[in-house]
Order: sequence, then C-alpha cells, then structure tokens
Amino acid sequence: MNLKISPSVGVARLGNSPQQFCLSPDTIGGLPFEADAFGNKKGTIIQFKDDSGQVRRQGQLFKIFNEDGTEITLESTNVNSIVWTAHLANKKAAWYQYSELEGNLLYGNENSYSNRKVPFRNPEITDEKNRQQLIIDPGPRTISGVRQSIGFDENNVPAGYPSSYPPNEVDYGSSITTLGDLLTDDEGRLIVLGGYGHAGGNEPLTSYGGSNTWHDDISDGPVYCTITFNDNTPTVELQAWVIVGSPDFAPEIVNISTLSDSMFDVGVRKFNLVPEMFADGDYLPSYVANYQRDILPIIKRLGAYQWVSNVQSMMAFTSNVFDFSDPSETNKANRTNYFSYFRKANDKLNPSPNQPQEKLFKENGSDIFPMMPLNSGSNSVSNETIEKFLALNETQLFLFEQWVNGNFVNNPQFTPYAISEIDMASVGNCVGLPMCPGIEVTWSLQNENIYSAPYIISDQKGKNGYNTTGLTPSRDECEGGGCEPGDLTKRMACPWQADFFQCTIQYINFSDPEINKDTRLQTDTLVTKKTWQQSGAEYSSTEVTTTESKEPLPPSYYTYWWPPQSPWDVLSGELTLEKQQESYLPAGQQMNYARGINSFTQMVEHWSALAFIRNNNAQDQGFPYFTETERNNELFSFKEVGIGTISGNSEDNETTIPVFFIEENSEKIKEKSERAKKMVAFLEKRAFKSIKISGKTLGTPRSGTRSRR
Repeated sequence: MNLKISPSVGVARLGNSPQQFCLSPDTIGGLPFEADAFGNKKGTIIQFKDDSGQVRRQGQLFKIFNEDGTEITLESTNVNSIVWTAHLANKKAAWYQYSELEGNLLYGNENSYSNRKVPFRNPEITDEKNRQQLIIDPGPRTISGVRQSIGFDENNVPAGYPSSYPPNEVDYGSSITTLGDLLTDDEGRLIVLGGYGHAGGNEPLTSYGGSNTWHDDISDGPVYCTITFNDNTPTVELQAWVIVGSPDFAPEIVNISTLSDSMFDVGVRKFNLVPEMFADGDYLPSYVANYQRDILPIIKRLGAYQWVSNVQSMMAFTSNVFDFSDPSETNKANRTNYFSYFRKANDKLNPSPNQPQEKLFKENGSDIFPMMPLNSGSNSVSNETIEKFLALNETQLFLFEQWVNGNFVNNPQFTPYAISEIDMASVGNCVGLPMCPGIEVTWSLQNENIYSAPYIISDQKGKNGYNTTGLTPSRDECEGGGCEPGDLTKRMACPWQADFFQCTIQYINFSDPEINKDTRLQTDTLVTKKTWQQSGAEYSSTEVTTTESKEPLPPSYYTYWWPPQSPWDVLSGELTLEKQQESYLPAGQQMNYARGINSFTQMVEHWSALAFIRNNNAQDQGFPYFTETERNNELFSFKEVGIGTISGNSEDNETTIPVFFIEENSEKIKEKSERAKKMVAFLEKRAFKSIKISGKTLGTPRSGTRSRR
C-alpha cells in the first residue's frame, strides 16, 4: 500500500483571535475555508476576523491518500488507528543575523556565514548549550482519534524532553507561551494551528532583520503519521512538514514566482521530476510546454499585481496585444518580442557584477521600457551579493522559451505534473521570489540539500537524536544532513512584524551594477519635547535622538517586494454611510495599505488592524474587483493637514494632505461602534508592553525612505 500525507509541505498562518480559526486554501489563489471548533471544513470563508476585529488563525489540514487518490481516514473499513505527531519550533533567536544573501551556499562555499563573518543574533551568548535555550522548542506533540486537541505549551511537554521557552515576562511586546495547537476532526484528520502573532523582548527594537532578546511565534517542523490496520496490512509511517507563517492579507492574488515554482524548479533540475523536460544537466529543447498550464498563469499574475501595487508598465504584458495562445510560426515574432522584455536570471557562481538582474531597462535607441517582472530582486539592499531586480526562475524561463519557439500546445485539458494539486497549492500561496528574506521562508528552499525528493523536506529524525538532546542552534541544513524543527523559518526577521512593515517598496539604483547604497551617511535627528504641570508650575524636558544610515544610491527606480503578501497600493472598499464615516474615505480611492500604522512598534502591536484584500466579483473570473475588507478603521483617526503648516505660507492651506494615525484615547475609539468596544476590550486584556526603539542602530527603513505614499 503506497500512502502519502498531503500536503507534503503545509502552510498554517498566525492569527490573534482567541477562539476562531479557519482552514488553509487547497488551490493556488484560493480562499481559506470556514471550519467548526473541531476543524471540520464548512465551505469558503465568510470573514477573516472575529467580531472584535481580530484575525482568525489559519490551520493547515493534513490528509492521507492512497496512490489512486482515495482518502484514508478512521472511517476507512480496514483502518484501526491513525496517530499523528508534530514538532514545531522557532530557532530565530539562536540563528545568524539576517544579512540578505550572505550565507546562501548557492553562491558558493565562500559565501558561507563563517566566511562572510555574519554575526549571530544574541551574540553575547556564546556557549552552545546556552544558545540552545534561545530556541522556542516545546518538543513533539502526539494526537489520535477524533475531536482531540493538544497545545504546544509548557503544560504538554513530553516526559524527559529538554524543552525550552523564552521568558514568561518581557519588557516590551508580548511573551511567547505557545506555538499553537493540534486538532483532529470527525474522521481523524490532522489540523495544525500556529501561534497568535505575539512578539516580545527585553531590549529596545533595533532592526527589521533581528533584535536581540526578541522572540516571535512563527514556527515550522515535521508532521508524522502512523497508520495501523485491522487486517494483515503492515503498519505505515509517513512524514510531511508544516510552516507557520504570517497572515496572507491578499490570498486570491498570487506571487509571480511562488514557493511552489521554486520547489518545482529544484525538482526538475535536481530530482528528475520531469525527465522529458530536463536530463543530463540541461533542459531538453524537444519538450512541449502547455500554454494553459505553464504560461498563462504567469501572465495572469502580472495583471493581478495592479490591485496591490502601482505597476502600470507591467499591465502592458497582460493586454493581449496579440494572441498569446497561438503557436504558429507567423506569430513567433510577437512571442519573441514579448519575451525579450523578460530579464534572464543571474549565474550565482559568476562573480561578475554585469549580470541580467542588475539591468532595469530594455533599450531600443532612445526608447526605454522596464524589464519584467517589475519587482525587487533578492538583494537590492546591501552591497554584498547584489541582485537588484527580479527574474523568473530557470524552469519558468525555459518554459517561456519553449513558448517563444512554438514548442507548446494550447490545451486546457492538460496533464498535470507529477505533483498533487494539494501539494502545489499549499506552497503555491507563498512567496518564491524574491527572497530577501521573504515572507514565509527564504532562499534555503531553493537549495536541493534540504529535500529528500520533490516537495519533500529531508527530515533529520533519528540521525542526531534531538528527541532526547534538543535541537541544535547553529547547524546549517543547507550543507546536508536533513532539517530539524525550526530550520525553514529561522532565517526570517525577528519579529516578523518589523520586516513586514519594511518589506514593501524599494528604491533601487539602476546605474551601477556593483552598488546598491552609497557610503554617504544620512543623519536624522528626532527632537521630542514633553511638557507637564505639577503644583501649579509648568515643566518640560527635551529628548534628542540621532540616527545614521546609508542612503540608496541615485539614480534609482521605485519598485516593490512582494505586494500579494505585503500590499502597498489598494482600493478603499467601504460602501455604507457608517463604514465610510469610520474609514474617512469614499469607496474606490487608492490608498497606502498600512496607513495609520506609522512605525515598527505600531506594526508589532496592531498588525491585526490591517485589511484583507478580497475580490468582490469572484463569480466572473474575467473581471475581478479587489478592495479592502475588514480593516479596523475604528482604531485610526484622521486629519487633513494644510500644506501651509509645513511651508509657512497660509495660501498653501488651500491644498491638504491626509494623515492617518492611531487613536491613543481608547474611550474615543469605543464611541465609534459596538465592534469598536469589543476591539478595545480585547486590546485592554493583552499583556502588551510599550516598545522602545534603539535610536543608535535602527536607522531609516530598508527601502531608504520614510515616505509612505
């Protein structure tokens, strides 16, 4: 009997609603599903938030399938028991500081963390045993039967397991007490729920990449299943993996290059996934692509970016200026011209800076046009291992080349690749490129050494005995040997909300392929003056904070990171009198997505106030209409600021600029609606502690600008 768990790599997502959750989509670009308290699927999601405005956690449902596609559950006639075990962990605090592409061994061993001298997070802790205590490691959890549950908290640690948790009390933010829960539904399927979006530490926040003493409740780890039968069928043991990521605020909008695309690329080139496409180290020109399966999805993704970013030039590539589906020789000139606007991928082992991903424009005499896709590359930030602009991965580019050459068919009834739709869908809703670091996971997922087969994470279970010794804090799984719990997410920002605030837009230098940022220092001085009265006298104090940071090197171009996961330009969507009064906006106005959340610290505390971007015309796939939904508008106040207050010229006050900010007076928030009262009640119950920012090292945002247009 050949059984497997699907998805092979599942994706759950954080939420801060105390009780309510939903289930992850099972199609790329699909919506999550409603679920009852036991995880039984109940149809497409209705609301992403609960009635107090808090985001519902998104659980990953794991199923067991026979090779013929038949699902195996406790209701199957010969099944005696299904026992699930999962082991979640967060290794961020024990890993290296985030350093763009430094440490990525795909660029050669000379790019290793040690050779690049990348520092650890929490570097003052040097002993390996003490650094192990930086890992959030609750140990494995086992569950079986129906309608069961167990948490990844300190109350359920297996006997003898050397678990480790961060402090229960923190000076800033919220402490981490759990990484989530396991549930079983009415037929014994597994649901993995992640944490509640908490983050906290004992030092002021210092960096979008990683702050000392800080933890968050992102996690990942293996999922095991043991199936016993009532007849003589041998016991079956299976393995999968789960990633717990941040919320997907625009789930129906798909990244141009997804994590499934990255995994597929590795499978094709390194694991013989499609032998008729790739063999003996090279792509085969005889391979026949399918327009519906291989090309059209990418074209649609280019167009969908318009709902979360301003990408006017990219829209030209979705406009059907010719018949994209026509493989004829007479149409080849059109296909050739179209593809000439797509930049090729860099050779990672070539040290020359003059590579395709450092080039912005296609030039034709005095004519210029930005090359595609119009995103940042995986390092447009630092001056080490530069990759300025995005390119499709190697397999995506090869399939486009087959399309250009007419080696394709236009058949909607195509044969799927040898990866199940569920396996592709779970990771297909995650970022695949660019990876700097990414949102859910980073560039380590492009390395063949972390896989045992296509879409299968290599598991280190039994090889190092971590079930009795605990997890290792500094071993690099990209060198081989399999993954431990926490390895897929440890390279991500800590806390995740700080990088989420920053990973939005980027000013990218396009004139010098060797430099992203110049060495001139920009000095910013913040003067804070406080006044108060005491015993009839008035007092004041002034605090001056100075920061220095490197500037982006002009001339630069305004581009985006991963707008489906971190939107930037969105349409307001409130349609009623009451809701528009709360939002201060008419419907249909394009606005900055995070307006009103004006700092790292506010994002750490109030990320759940952000809107979900949803298609209001989903029944007609030809004419989507995406707008904001479920934004916690009650949290924010609004003011029209006259330009004259800045220019000093009162006549300039004829023109105003909109300013959104968080209302600090909770009583004013409560007055807005019944939902506002519930939202404030939830916030007041949280043990959140106000965060300080270290002025010495935080500097300006990674994008090089504070302007949030």
